[in-house]
Amino acid sequence: MSTEALATFRAELRAWLAEHAPASLHHSVVTPFQGYWGGTTTGFRSEDERRWFEVCLARGWTAPAWPQAYGGGGMSPDEHRIWREELTALGMPLPLVGFGLTMIGPILLSYGTEAQKAVHLPAIVRGELRWCQGYSEPGAGSDLASLRTRAERDGDSWVVNGQKIWTSHADKADWIFCLVRTSDDGPKQVGITFLIFPMDLPGITVRPIELISGASPFCEVFFTDVRVPADHVIGTEGQGWKVAKALLEHERGMVGESVAAGGARPPELMGYTPRGHAAAVFGTTPDGRIADPIVEDEVHRFEIDEACLKLTIQRANDAVRTGGSPGPESSIFKIAGTELNQWRWTLAQRIAGLDGVGWEPDPYAVEQVAIARHALRSLANTIEGGTSEIQRNIIARHVLRMPKGA
Repeated sequence: MSTEALATFRAELRAWLAEHAPASLHHSVVTPFQGYWGGTTTGFRSEDERRWFEVCLARGWTAPAWPQAYGGGGMSPDEHRIWREELTALGMPLPLVGFGLTMIGPILLSYGTEAQKAVHLPAIVRGELRWCQGYSEPGAGSDLASLRTRAERDGDSWVVNGQKIWTSHADKADWIFCLVRTSDDGPKQVGITFLIFPMDLPGITVRPIELISGASPFCEVFFTDVRVPADHVIGTEGQGWKVAKALLEHERGMVGESVAAGGARPPELMGYTPRGHAAAVFGTTPDGRIADPIVEDEVHRFEIDEACLKLTIQRANDAVRTGGSPGPESSIFKIAGTELNQWRWTLAQRIAGLDGVGWEPDPYAVEQVAIARHALRSLANTIEGGTSEIQRNIIARHVLRMPKGA
C-alpha cells in the first residue's frame, strides 16, 4: 500500500477506536496474553471486554491478518502493524488471545487441508474453542523427539495412549494439538505424527500442577485408549516433526516477545519499571538520576538490553508481515527475552532488599510479595518452550551454521 493509503488507514482506525474501544480498557494491559481467551470454559471479565470482542469480531479483527475467507480481517502486513501500534498506544488488550491464534492457527493455514481450515479457523476467530499444546512429556522435554505417547491405527481411528506434562491451560482447553509416535522405524524424528482432537474425548484425564510461585497454568494430561478420528492428522502421517518445528518457531518467538514486553505483572505493579522502582527506594539526584550510582549503572544496562531486544523483535516482525515466516532466529528472542525477564525481577529484588523476599499476603506490602513470587516464576522462563541450552544449539547449527562438535 502507498504511504498515503496507510496514513488514511491509520486515521480511520484512530477514529474507529475512539468510538468503539471502551475507555475502561485503556491502559489496562499487564501482559501480552491479557484478554479474552475464548472457548467454552472461559468467560469475559467485564461487559466492556465482551463489547470490545464483539465489535472487533464483526470486522474480522479478532484475527485481523488472517484471510477473510476464514473469518479474518484480511489486513495487509502494513495495516496489521498499524493496528498493533494503535492498540499499544492506547494500552488496549487484543480482542482475542490464546494458542489458537498464535500457534495452531498459523499451522493450519500452512499445513491444514481445506476441510480442516474451513472447520477450525472460523471457530478460532469466533472464540469458540480454546486450545492447548501436547508436546512435552516426563521423559521428553527439551529432547522432544524422544516422545513416547503412541497412536495406533485402528480402522478409522487413532488410539492414543501416553502422557503429556507442563500442558498450559489444559484444564480450560476445548481442543489439543498433540505430538504422538506412530512408528519406530528410522531416526527418532521420523514416525512422529501431529494430531488435533477434543479434550472431552473418553480416556483423557487432566491434573493441574502447582508451582512454588502460588499460581500455575500447567497441567499433566493422561491418555488411555483415546480414539481420535483418522482425518485429524495435520500434515501427513509420520511427518509431524516438520509441523512441530514450524509451530515451535511461532511459540519461541511469542514467548520471547511476551517476556520482553514485561513478563507477568500483577495489577499493583502495572507501572513497574526498574528505574521507577529504584528511584522510589533510593531517591534521585537533582539532575534526575538514581541516587545510588551502582544501581543506576545496572538499570542503564538493563534498559539498553531491553531496548535492543524490542527493536530486534520489531525488525523481525516487519519481515514476517511482508511475507516471511519465523525462523531459527526466534530462538534468539527466546533466550534474550527470558533471560531479560529474569534479570528484571532479580534486579527488583536487589533494589527492594529484604522487602523483596516477602511471601505471605500482607495488605501493607503487596508489591514486595508480588516481586518475590514473580521472581520465582521467572526462573521457569528459560525452561519452558525449550531450554536456553537447546536454543543455543539451534542458533549454533541453524543460524551460525557451526559444525557439530565445534
